[in-house]
Order: sequence, then C-alpha cells, then structure tokens
Amino acid sequence: MSALALSVLLSLVSAVAYAAGAILQERVATDTPDRPYAPLHHGVWWAAVALNGLGAVLHVVALAYGPLSLVQPLGALTIVFALPMAALFAGRRAGHTAWRGAIMASVGLAGLLALTDGADSRSLDGGERLVLAAAAFGAMGLLFLVAQSVGRPVVRSMLLAGAAGGAFGIASVFTKTVAVDWTSEAPTVQAPSLVVIAVLAACGLLLSQAAYRGAGLAAPLATVTVVNPVVAAAVGLTLFGEQFRYGVLGTVLALGSGVVAAGGLILLTTERLAVQTREARRHGEARQYAGRYGEGASAARPASWDRPPDDSVAPSDPDAERPQVGEGVDVGSVPRPRTHLEVEMRSGAVAGGS
Repeated sequence: MSALALSVLLSLVSAVAYAAGAILQERVATDTPDRPYAPLHHGVWWAAVALNGLGAVLHVVALAYGPLSLVQPLGALTIVFALPMAALFAGRRAGHTAWRGAIMASVGLAGLLALTDGADSRSLDGGERLVLAAAAFGAMGLLFLVAQSVGRPVVRSMLLAGAAGGAFGIASVFTKTVAVDWTSEAPTVQAPSLVVIAVLAACGLLLSQAAYRGAGLAAPLATVTVVNPVVAAAVGLTLFGEQFRYGVLGTVLALGSGVVAAGGLILLTTERLAVQTREARRHGEARQYAGRYGEGASAARPASWDRPPDDSVAPSDPDAERPQVGEGVDVGSVPRPRTHLEVEMRSGAVAGGS
C-alpha cells in the first residue's frame, strides 16, 4: 500500500472514530443531564474519550504519511459518517434538513482546508505563544459565560460547541509548534506548551460533552468539526505565514467555502430549533389534555404523543390521528380538548343524522 493510500485510509478511520465518540457523548448527555461536563461515573463516557483519543492519534499518523491538504479535508467527513451511524446503531434518524446542513458544512470545510497552503509554516516564539494562549482561554471563557445566560438549549449548545472547537483548534496550533521545535531537550523546553495542549484538549472535551445536552447530535458535532480547523487555519494564515492557493482566486473560493460551511451550520441550528418547537407544542397539548380530562385519561391519548419526533418527517396535522365524534367514538374518549359548544354541536349533528 502506498503512503498516500495509507494516509487516506487512516484519515477515514479517524473520522469514523471521532463520529462514534460523538454518538456516545450525545447518548451520555441524554442519560446524565445533571452532569453535563464530566460524567466520570459513566463507563460509556470513557469509551467516548477513548474513541476521540484514537481518532486524534490516527489523524496525527495520517499527517505523517500524507499531505496536510488531503488529510485535513477528509476530517470533515466526521459529521457525514455520524448521521448514518447514529441511525444504524442508536436508532436516531436525521431529517432532510439535517443532512443538507451536514453536507454543506462538510463541503465548505473541505474546500476551505484544501485551499490553505501550509508549505511556508514556521514556529511561534514564547511571546506569541503566551498571547495566543491568553486569547484562546479568554475567548473560551467569554463563550462559556454567554452560553450560561442563554435560554434556548440549542443556542447554548452551539456556543459551547464553538468554544470546544476553538479549544481543539488552538491545541492543534500548539501541537504544530511543538512538532516544529522538537529537539532532544524538547520535553523540558516545551513543557509549558505541552501543558497548554493538555489543558486545551481537556477543556475542549468537557465543553463538547456539555454541548450535546439538549441539542441532539448533528448541530454540536458539525460546529466542533467546522470551528476546530477553521480556527487553526486562521491562526496559520496570520501567524505561521500560510496562505491560500491560487492567489486572489483561491481567496475568493475560500471565502465562498466559508459561506457554504456557515450556511450548513445555520441549517443544522434551525432544524434543531424546529424539532424543539414541535416537542414543546406536543407537551403543551398533553398538559392541556390532562388538565381537562384528568391524569387518569392519559391511557386514551394517541401513542404518537409520547414518541420522540421523527426529524425526517414534516409535522403532520395534529388532528390526523385523533378519532372524531360520529365515527363510533364516545365524546368522553376523544383525546383532544374541545369546547362544550363544539361537543354539543357535533353531538347534535350525530343525533340529527340518525
């Protein structure tokens, strides 16, 4: 097997490992809502941590065998792999909007990374590293504080996912710097940078775990997947002397790719907001029904009221599954609250028809 083919294979397996880790993280977030950041007692969470670590190792090895311009775009396939894997192994289907958003985000990110040229990369001196670390932790702290003040779970999750992606991206920058400056004395000389890498990776893991609470899988994962390399590429362009390929044309294409990726994230966010709106309306109808007919009448409710929404199907008519008076159904068993006038009019119509 050629070095290029091995690099592609390792990149694809890395993306699968990242996707599997994200699916497990989202499951843990659903099972342990009281511990959004570090559910240390949950064995599945540690499995997710191991899968994320495996993905990172495979990604680094892939970079050793193949060019950055090939390996980085392939990492964008994580979100594309995650959706069918979630449907197959976790029974969570993604809707058409989520698929469109995921594909747009992946294509935009792949185009952006493919146009970035890192041939003239350099290292960072101590002052630049200090400023970069301070800016990274400051931005993460700001996003975290803003997220805590946001009422909508999806928006809060996107902010946390953005902070996690930024943490991973800056960790990649420091990893690249350490690799460039690696010498026989590296473990001692590079100790501060190694500590920063470890702290950023831990913060990214905890923030990404919290991002999956109440926002599903696709939107937070896509945000982390896009923000991570975009932040790293932005630092590379400004501090490492990297540039876009093909001059002005490459810059225009890169900006267009960024717009496509951002559009994909917006689709994923709005799709999840629509799902939560349907869930809230369904719960509101259930509470209204229980308040009118009593808690004991819950057995007469349609089973679909208690099922989680299917994101792949457009919301149906709320009256479609409910039996109507005049179809052999007693008025008292009608599972939708009606006004007394409506019930009397319909009962009169039935009596008149008989």
